[in-house]
Amino acid sequence: MIFRRSRAALLAASILSVPVAMSPLMVQPASAQWIVYDPTNYVQNVLSAARALEQINNQITSLQNEATMLINQARNLASLPYSSLQRLQQSVQRTQQLLGQAQRIAYDVQQIDQAFTSTYGNASMSASDQQLVAQARERWQNTVGGLQDAMRVQAGVVGNIDTNRAEMSALIGQSQGATGALQAAQAGNQLLALQAQQLADLTAVVAANGRAQALTEAERAAAAEQGREQRRRFLTPGSGYQPGNARMFPNGN
Repeated sequence: MIFRRSRAALLAASILSVPVAMSPLMVQPASAQWIVYDPTNYVQNVLSAARALEQINNQITSLQNEATMLINQARNLASLPYSSLQRLQQSVQRTQQLLGQAQRIAYDVQQIDQAFTSTYGNASMSASDQQLVAQARERWQNTVGGLQDAMRVQAGVVGNIDTNRAEMSALIGQSQGATGALQAAQAGNQLLALQAQQLADLTAVVAANGRAQALTEAERAAAAEQGREQRRRFLTPGSGYQPGNARMFPNGN
């Protein structure tokens, strides 16, 4: 009995004396992996991502610049939504109509030459007194008509001033609010057209005034020539006084 207990004690001691290395180990499952951190590889990956992001930002900036350029081009090609051409043409037409309504001697070279040959030339020595008076009256009517025409043209030009003022104000506003180069250029061209119309009105006034003054001076010169002819006729000796027998008392002896 004691022997069996000794054997059991020896067996237990032998088991306890077995090295730890011979003991069974816990094996990690095959699906598990170890994560290894590499600082160099991590930095390279961060730099690559930063460069890619920078390229994307540059592309976005380039696209934005192209869009801005296209918008500016569209603005530069946009036409001015305002035109004063029709109103300016109407003003010019009104002035032309007034010039075309010139009385008696119009703005025509051939007609002027004929009038100065027949009416404003040298007084004819063979013309009767009635003819000289009729020519003088015709010249006077031409002068009065020229003065009236000049005043009518002046009145028409003065009437255009209000229209020109309104157009100038509108065009300056359009020029200041232009969104592109084309609109600014078109507004400037219309302002130049307005100035051309004003110069046309000024030319018409100068022409009408010059015509009236020319007719006045021509009448004065023709009147002086006709006066010399009439004085010559008055001083030309005639048959004179012829004495005759006068009977105061027909029944007397």
